[in-house]
Amino acid sequence: MLIGKDNVIPGYSFYIHPRDFKELRSDTWSDDPVSAKLRVGKNKYNVEIVYRGAHTREFPKKSYLVTFIKPAKFFGSREIHLNAEFLDPSMMRYKLSLDFFHSIGILSPESRYALVKLNGVDIGVYLQLESVDDLFLQKRGLPAGPIYYAHNDDANFSLISPFTDDVKDSLELGYKRKCGADSDDSELCELIYKINTVSRADFSNEISKYVAVEKYLYWLAGVVCTQNFDGFIHNYALYRNSETGLFEIIPWDCDGTWGRDCHGEIMEYYYIPVEGYNTLSARILDVPHFRRRYKQVLEEILKTKFTVEALEHKIVSLYTLLRPYVMLDLYKRDSISEFDAEPDYILSFIADRNKYLQDHLSCLDC
Repeated sequence: MLIGKDNVIPGYSFYIHPRDFKELRSDTWSDDPVSAKLRVGKNKYNVEIVYRGAHTREFPKKSYLVTFIKPAKFFGSREIHLNAEFLDPSMMRYKLSLDFFHSIGILSPESRYALVKLNGVDIGVYLQLESVDDLFLQKRGLPAGPIYYAHNDDANFSLISPFTDDVKDSLELGYKRKCGADSDDSELCELIYKINTVSRADFSNEISKYVAVEKYLYWLAGVVCTQNFDGFIHNYALYRNSETGLFEIIPWDCDGTWGRDCHGEIMEYYYIPVEGYNTLSARILDVPHFRRRYKQVLEEILKTKFTVEALEHKIVSLYTLLRPYVMLDLYKRDSISEFDAEPDYILSFIADRNKYLQDHLSCLDC
């Protein structure tokens, strides 16, 4: 099977020595990888593998982080994420989100599906995700720069922690540096400090020295359209372009979208307001010309990209691709009727969400 073919899901076969497999399974929360071998078609790789995710580690179908040792890269990446998509009945929300963000011009990781076998046992369909790291930048011809993963709610662009309702002990809280140097952390801290302390009169000029505001507005429109509730305060990455000195935001962990939350439960189409939320969004939209520009961006996307007409073929194609493999997935095949109903559910959400946002665009005139 050819990697990257849109109409084929390749097979990934892992072998973990029983001793190492026992060690892996002994502590679901351990971040220490074990050695494994991977075969993809005729190609063989020595890798390290470990469970990944937060609450998802408790599910019977685990997600994995795979790091390549020999050869050291796999199609230009040194590591890949294999997401189980256990709680998403459609198994397409994450990919649909990343592809949607890409369509509106936002930096987004590549994704594709794989059928995974572990020690001879088929463990199901997985979504393979590209890591957002230095190689992610190199593939796109972008300048080097630090990248931070926003991994919990302290990454809310505020001085106040949502966990304690008190001032944070450190402005780096909520972030994990994926690449870059210790010295880069001061730039991140300065960003958070400026967001929260610059006067209203000076904010427009000052924030433009730290954030690629136009790109942020497109990202905000994307998160608002897909209704990624968690995406405003974590589930994103920050990249500081070393040439411009500006931070850009990259989507990540987008399974709680398109009408469902991260637990797979229904999230009504009117749940998130047209302005979204978080401290940075609120401050940017408090600037009249940024607010007007955001309205223009959102109007454009609602007319051209976030419509049933624009997305129906993509959704149906993903459903058609996935269904034969979902029927083979030990953890999904018993809920195939729910899977079959998801394309219509997602399309209904798009229609309802689009109308809701269109009806509330006037809120941006305030």
